[in-house]
Amino acid sequence: MSTSQQLPTHREGGPKPIKRNHSASYYVHRVSESLSTRISMILCGIFLTLLFITGVAAFIAWLSLRPHRPRIHISSFSIPGLDQANGFENAEIRFNVTARNANRAVGYYYDSVEAFAYYRDQAIGSTHLVDSFYQEPKNTTILYKVLKGATLDVNSDRWMEFRNDRALGTVVFRLDVTAMIRFKVSTWDSKRHRMHANCDVAVDRDGSILATSKNKRCPVYFT
Repeated sequence: MSTSQQLPTHREGGPKPIKRNHSASYYVHRVSESLSTRISMILCGIFLTLLFITGVAAFIAWLSLRPHRPRIHISSFSIPGLDQANGFENAEIRFNVTARNANRAVGYYYDSVEAFAYYRDQAIGSTHLVDSFYQEPKNTTILYKVLKGATLDVNSDRWMEFRNDRALGTVVFRLDVTAMIRFKVSTWDSKRHRMHANCDVAVDRDGSILATSKNKRCPVYFT
């Protein structure tokens, strides 16, 4: 065999040489990218786990505190002299409201508590009930007041409207109680919220509260 003759580098039917489509740096990058993805997934899993634990803890805390809104009831309400034609000359409205805190661990700070009387959605009187007080959990506070004189706006025409309703059997009023409230849990106090309690109350022919309105719970909302 001549020394100038070249040997074939590949024989037909034998294994083919490995063909590399990517460089070594490409595979290093792929490995690095895979590692980053795994780390991101681990961090995401840790975050979701912590979020879940926090949510469960908050739910358990809520169940243990069971926060309730203040419960406002009309205990008594009367407008004496409703059976008298000239009763408007000495007209007055007497009412008794109870504020109940039904919470086990939440207290209320009440500020600037006021009451407004309405008849057919028109204001007929208002009065300041109390400046401020703290109500402990599982506690009831009684608020009593009389609307008369400067705090009650009733003239002969309005009194006649009262008596016209009286002839039909009942006279319906609305007493709104408003206050600024803060919630207290242990050493934490919330920001102030304005509370509104809307109490519809009906009186009979002699001006006394009807049994259907007595101790009726008033809807409460906040703004």
